[in-house]
Amino acid sequence: MPDPSPDPVDLDLRLVHCFTVVAEHRHFGRAADALHLTQPALSRQIRRLERQLACRLFDRSPRGTTLTAAGDAFLPLARELLRHGATAVARTRAAALPTGITIGYTTNLVVTDAVGELRRRRPDACVHTLHLRWDATRDALLGHRVDAAVARLPLRPEGLSLTVLREEARVLVVASGHRLAGRASVTLDDIADEPLPRSTDPYLDAFWRIDPRPDGRPAPGGPLVEALEDKTEAVAAGEAVAIVPAGEHLDRMRPGLTAVPLEGAEPSRVVLATRAGDRTPLVAAFREIAGTYLADPAGPGPR
Repeated sequence: MPDPSPDPVDLDLRLVHCFTVVAEHRHFGRAADALHLTQPALSRQIRRLERQLACRLFDRSPRGTTLTAAGDAFLPLARELLRHGATAVARTRAAALPTGITIGYTTNLVVTDAVGELRRRRPDACVHTLHLRWDATRDALLGHRVDAAVARLPLRPEGLSLTVLREEARVLVVASGHRLAGRASVTLDDIADEPLPRSTDPYLDAFWRIDPRPDGRPAPGGPLVEALEDKTEAVAAGEAVAIVPAGEHLDRMRPGLTAVPLEGAEPSRVVLATRAGDRTPLVAAFREIAGTYLADPAGPGPR
């Protein structure tokens, strides 16, 4: 037999939100301003929540507002409740609106023709696009900000379905005055001691820095960067070199950079990423279109 459902709890999430704002400000007046309420109205909301929980959440004195032991215990749980509530609303609305899809795409990956074909096939659908940071694809999908995304591997596969669309060679981007600029090609031995930019994600670093190298040596260190613009600045300033997919065109994004083919490196792969198990008709339709229109970087598929 299935486990019996727990007894329902009378807990208003609007009141929970009011509690977290007061806890953040530790001041009813400032919290009321943030919530666009009067202070007496906010006080009534907190009293209602305290009645629902059967305990006092705040101590108020001339010295200020502090959390009681019960309030301190409830605060992290309240924030978790609000996060789960927002996720439940987003997923439910997504299920109730199957005629809408948001397609994400990352740096220098053009989805215009594929998106246009989806709109042509499904004129009834609301098709949106959203540019994503190079490292934001997985979070955007699992957080339901997008329903499909055209991105580059590596991506952590848990919770995702990944379809490879095409491969791209990897190249080395250097400053125009660098000793390797102008070479017909370079190897990993040529950059054995060259610093490469690091990110906060070791999973991405292992691929884009080729760390460790095939002989087991660690890749040289380099400046920590979070944005693509910071990477290009570090390379242009001569602080590092960078391994990127040939289609990323960093050398075209700003003067002072040049790309050199990199031999002996596994190619980069462009993929269509969706949530695992998502079989909604619009996602299935875009997967089919992407397989035709985005498999060739030179242009779209047949019209």
